[in-house]
Amino acid sequence: MTKQKKYAVWFVWAAIWPASLVYLYLWLSPVIEGNRVEIAAFIILASIVALFPLQIGDHPVFFTQGIAFAVFLYYGLFIEIIVSQVAILALMAKMRLGRTNLHRLPINLFMFLLISVVSAGIYYALGGTHGPSAVNDIGDAVPIVSYALSQIVLNQFSIKFVAKVLYNKEIKWLDKGFAWELLTSSLVLPIGFVLYIVYTEFGMSGIFFVGIPFVFISGMLMLYHNSNQVNTYLRKTSIIGHELTGKLGVKEVLDIFVDRLSELLPVDYIYVYDVNKNKRMELIRFFDRSGEIDFPNIQLSMGQSISGNTWQEGKSVFYKKKSEWSHLENQYTPDRAETVLSVPVERNGEIVGVITIYSTKKRAFLQFQFMILNILGNYLGVAIDNARHYEKTKAESERCALTGLYNYRYFEDHIVNIFKMNQRQERGAPISLVLLDIDHFKRVNDTYGHESGNEVLASLSDRLQEVVGGHGTLARYGGEEFVILLPGYSQSEALKVAHSIRARIIQKPFISKLHIHESHEPVSISVTASIGVATYPDHCEEAFDLIRQADRAMYIGAKQRGRDRVASYKELIETVQ
Repeated sequence: MTKQKKYAVWFVWAAIWPASLVYLYLWLSPVIEGNRVEIAAFIILASIVALFPLQIGDHPVFFTQGIAFAVFLYYGLFIEIIVSQVAILALMAKMRLGRTNLHRLPINLFMFLLISVVSAGIYYALGGTHGPSAVNDIGDAVPIVSYALSQIVLNQFSIKFVAKVLYNKEIKWLDKGFAWELLTSSLVLPIGFVLYIVYTEFGMSGIFFVGIPFVFISGMLMLYHNSNQVNTYLRKTSIIGHELTGKLGVKEVLDIFVDRLSELLPVDYIYVYDVNKNKRMELIRFFDRSGEIDFPNIQLSMGQSISGNTWQEGKSVFYKKKSEWSHLENQYTPDRAETVLSVPVERNGEIVGVITIYSTKKRAFLQFQFMILNILGNYLGVAIDNARHYEKTKAESERCALTGLYNYRYFEDHIVNIFKMNQRQERGAPISLVLLDIDHFKRVNDTYGHESGNEVLASLSDRLQEVVGGHGTLARYGGEEFVILLPGYSQSEALKVAHSIRARIIQKPFISKLHIHESHEPVSISVTASIGVATYPDHCEEAFDLIRQADRAMYIGAKQRGRDRVASYKELIETVQ
């Protein structure tokens, strides 16, 4: 919420709330004399019950409406307002609102005042009365039930209105908060009605007869809700852990982890650090819900900042407010941060990273959420280790061990994907392919030995990478065959690349140190290559047709015409014609 809205909330509350209470007192003239002890007992009971709220999202649901219901039926609107307002003060005190959230106090006081007045208006309009005669016959059920239903509906409407107007949140009318309100009201309001009946019959002792069980019911509902909430979080955590165990790379693991964590916990900032080989922590993932901070370049030493301190201490920490961790603050901690959870990521008994999350609210996280983050930290450590192993295995299966280039398996999958992406575009760009084969490579192996042949292949791959750079995909397609895929290159542009490759090959001989000659001195080996070029859509329609046409251009247009030359499929067609 903006500062302007907070100021407006306080102004409206100060202008209307006190005056409304004075006006209602003078208009309703409640009978307080002779009932002070009973009213005080109701206020104390409501305040105790308010200490057992259910936290549904950002909104606490508490059970004082049952007590307020009994008070309203017997004493009327003004006393009910006093009981409700004091209970709200008790709830806000229990929640320990910080300075940044203090505006929630006037919002709740004003909101419940308005709900009480409107619900009472409906009750009076339907002929409802107060005192022992409020329930005399079956006809009195209409105003009583209408009052109870209006309380539920108005409370939910007020919550959604505040969320939409003051906090700019997307709202759902039928959410968990509404479901829990219906559930708790169906339990609490009947007990409130029983409290009214027993109080009418037995007086002060009736408050204790019903009030004490009421407190226990509130506590049990809170414990049940908290237990249910923990189980829900554990199920979601298990799902996240399962997601992280798939065949994923490190980037995918981190993306999923941060996305799910930001949805699961009320975080404003997420920092995921990795301990690198230099024994420093490097920030590898960052999340800022406000979007105000760009991905910072952070490297921490052991003991530096909250995350570095977690690394040094080797244990998780939970700070509920800034005053508890201000001694660890530095330029890397968010300015508005209050609550902090920081957990080490361990693998094989060694800390390999740290996860630190911040909220701008005090006491934003519960103890079980701290436990959830520890579990997720363990999942992340295993998932990153598996992801790195998967990436290594995948790279080994896709790369040629000798040259470090992609192999033919990867290349054939890659060219198919490139064609699919290209064909999804309205006007597909040209795709060219350059295929080269070293001339008389068998002579190199026979003359200098297979290890020399391997040296030539490795050196040739380096020269090809220098020419191609990041403009295309280079692969070793066979024994002494290399292929370059050039998306977006026309035939003329691809021919220029092919001629550059030929020139780089013949520019200087290759050096071999592992030859089979008697001399221990390195030898120079001169080689040439035959190169074929084909282009989509000029020469083919499908991915593998492009390889075949470049292959034909190489063998027929280059090999059979003397080798050491570049030939295009277009030239081959024109010659045949």
